[in-house]
Amino acid sequence: MLKKVFGYGFLSIAAIVSIFPFLWMIISATNKSVDVTKGRLLPGSHFLENLKNLLDTVDLVPALINSAKISIITTLLGMLIASLAGYGFEIYKSRAKDILFNFLLLSMMIPFAALMVPLFRMFGTVSQTMPFIGIDTIGAVIIPTVTTAFLIFFFRQSTKMFPKDILEAGRIDGLTELGVFFRIYIPTMKTTYAAAAIITFMASWNSYLWPLVVLQSPENQTIPLLISVLGSSYSPDFGVIMTAIAIATLPAAIIFFIMQKHFVAGMMGSVK
Repeated sequence: MLKKVFGYGFLSIAAIVSIFPFLWMIISATNKSVDVTKGRLLPGSHFLENLKNLLDTVDLVPALINSAKISIITTLLGMLIASLAGYGFEIYKSRAKDILFNFLLLSMMIPFAALMVPLFRMFGTVSQTMPFIGIDTIGAVIIPTVTTAFLIFFFRQSTKMFPKDILEAGRIDGLTELGVFFRIYIPTMKTTYAAAAIITFMASWNSYLWPLVVLQSPENQTIPLLISVLGSSYSPDFGVIMTAIAIATLPAAIIFFIMQKHFVAGMMGSVK
């Protein structure tokens, strides 16, 4: 009994600590800037005023659209490429592929900040011949982050749980390798795709450093860059900033709550 009390007590404290920042963000979005700086923890009546000031100060809707474009395209392409790679590494094993996979995992040790300068120079060169994916374009944001070594590793590990007999049955029925992948593998691994989609979307939606470097026009800025602009003014309005943060949090939160069951199943490695 005492063990349960301590267990539930610890979980309750952990839940409060986890939820409090979101609660404080929502409450702050309803208060004036001076109330936010004072640490007021009671809801106010200034949300509509903060929202109006936000819309008058910055171009919120274009920033949301830019972030949505980048995140959706990155998520779709990332899941397709990473799942193809993970599927190939696990189903078609060879010594050379294992060595290549090990080098792929080693690349996770390289911080992205170390790659920014060569990437910027590369896209600067590409801008001269293919301006649609050059500097200050959405393509320049998407291509370097379209998939990651972690995502490929995640799909390969999940594929280990995949029943190989189903693949053989599909091949016997006359399906091509692409047919097996798209008609058998993808529907069976839907929980893994859900988990990968949430991870990729949230990482892309919250991405700040690379878009800050490569996106140079105000009309191309994403929502994290817009919030950064609000916070860097001489006298920032914290009520407006919290309103912008609350709005920016909604898409990722909605997607997570809709797909949370699949996310948990996917992270546990279950195959349905």
